[in-house]
Amino acid sequence: MKKVSELTAELALPLVEQAGCTLWDVEYVREAGTWYLRVLVDSENGVSINQCEEISRPLSDLLDEVDPIEGSYVLEVGSAGADRALKKPEHFAACMGQQVEVRLYRAVEGSKEFHGTLTGYESGDVTIQLPEGERRTFIKKDVARVRLYVEF
Repeated sequence: MKKVSELTAELALPLVEQAGCTLWDVEYVREAGTWYLRVLVDSENGVSINQCEEISRPLSDLLDEVDPIEGSYVLEVGSAGADRALKKPEHFAACMGQQVEVRLYRAVEGSKEFHGTLTGYESGDVTIQLPEGERRTFIKKDVARVRLYVEF
């Protein structure tokens, strides 16, 4: 049996493409006692609330038909965001050369967060070039999260 996120991605993909977007990620997570099914989308021109609605309504109907989830959950369709998480190899490939923030499980040289230019990704290992010019590779097991870095 397919995972909820995989099945949802299959159901959502045609709807996402019809709305002029690309499917970034699908998450099925429990937060504060409530289950959330999140469909995160992207578009070159940004994602509008109308596009989210255009995806959400028919997707909700499809999920009701297929009924892959026992119990209640909240369906959310939204933009992956400017500070989107990079999880899949294709995310890293698409964001090569961009500024990222790497968060670690344990501090290295007194810090759990590093940011710099994404220069490499191989088998889960992430390489960035720090602002000072040094290249640093973080091993997959040490990396808690990688996100696009947004400076305000």
